[in-house]
Amino acid sequence: MGPVVRRARRRYSTSMSEHLRRIGDRDLRPESLMMSYGFDPRRSEGAIKSPIFMTSTFAFRTAEEGKRFFEVAYGLREKEPKEELGLIYSRLNNPDIQILEERLCVWDGAEACASFESGMAAIATTLLALLRPGDVVLHSVPVYGGTDYLLYHILAAWGVTAKGFRACDGTAGMQAALAELGEDASRVAVVFVETPANPTNDLVDIRDAVELAKGASRDDRRVRVVVDNTFLGPLWQQPLQHGADLVVYSATKFLGGHSDVIAGAVLGAQELLEKIKVHRTILGTMCGPWTAWLLMRSLETLKLRMTSMMKNARYVADFLADHPKVDRVHYLGHLTEQHPQWQTYRRQCLSPGSMIAFEVRGGEAEAFRLLNALRLVKLAVSLGGTESLAEHPATMTHADIAVDDQRAMGITAAMVRLSVGVEHPEDVIADLKQALDAV
Repeated sequence: MGPVVRRARRRYSTSMSEHLRRIGDRDLRPESLMMSYGFDPRRSEGAIKSPIFMTSTFAFRTAEEGKRFFEVAYGLREKEPKEELGLIYSRLNNPDIQILEERLCVWDGAEACASFESGMAAIATTLLALLRPGDVVLHSVPVYGGTDYLLYHILAAWGVTAKGFRACDGTAGMQAALAELGEDASRVAVVFVETPANPTNDLVDIRDAVELAKGASRDDRRVRVVVDNTFLGPLWQQPLQHGADLVVYSATKFLGGHSDVIAGAVLGAQELLEKIKVHRTILGTMCGPWTAWLLMRSLETLKLRMTSMMKNARYVADFLADHPKVDRVHYLGHLTEQHPQWQTYRRQCLSPGSMIAFEVRGGEAEAFRLLNALRLVKLAVSLGGTESLAEHPATMTHADIAVDDQRAMGITAAMVRLSVGVEHPEDVIADLKQALDAV
């Protein structure tokens, strides 16, 4: 085991009180654990909340202690029983980052977590850790525009090939894309799935992706399944429980949830996370203590916020579906038993979430008129914040994708993406109504 891995595994909090997960015979729920899990006030002057450890480096009490820390960190000797790995440098680890990662693991039931300074940093670092020149990434479409650019421009320059399959085509589309690779199917190293898809809300069956990856694996190398779970978050979908190897988040969105922090996270098995953390340390893509502290603050209200948003979105989606100037609404809560993705939704999603895409009657001009007329709902990219946000995917978040490819993915010029916040739903509806009157 390399030195960087050992440093990344240092644990700031180890006492029983810091990891209280049961009272009597009752397991504590995630929303309860977010208040204190991984932190002991006795270690920080009795502070109820973790202080912000704004430091680049950590002082050793003695030269001998520093020597011991580096011996373990650099793999010069094995850690002794009950020995804690010492803090050395915040690019390797920091108490705030450690506590954050332990709390994020609670929601997804993960063994380990790595936090990053952005969602794209999380995705890019993960793929760089898993891929080698000559590999193929089989991925769902559409994906977030930044992910698409990474796959087809940056990774392509390093000899990695991307092959997409339409999420709306279901498992048959995934299998067809693999077959189209021909002999190159043996080079598939990662199946990257964004479900629900951004912005269309199309679903990919995670279990089917896992089965396909197993079939494509070789004796010398296993094909990994990575799921971008940003749209539903750990509250409404848990990909690791369906067999995915890794789950990635733009923590900027629901996990942060206040439109005031940029962050990302990757969760999964300890073995894989150690490899990713090596790359994180060398690339310097880890999040800082201030970012970690803001996310810890937000996790305390994650269930409250996401539940409120989900309930509000139901009212808004129903209003849009009944409006004469709206041609189509893409919302998971409107799936019926006759829809080809109904069974996937019922099996892997715990709620429809709060993301809606809808197509106004007309095209780009009509969509722009609606967006320009909004007053309560903010015209801005991003999603998952407390405020409702609307944007135009074709010319904004997915602008770097060719128009023909956008249309094949289901992204039309008339499409508006709406992230429903925690405002009163009747107020959001009132704003959409007056904006639609302007179309």
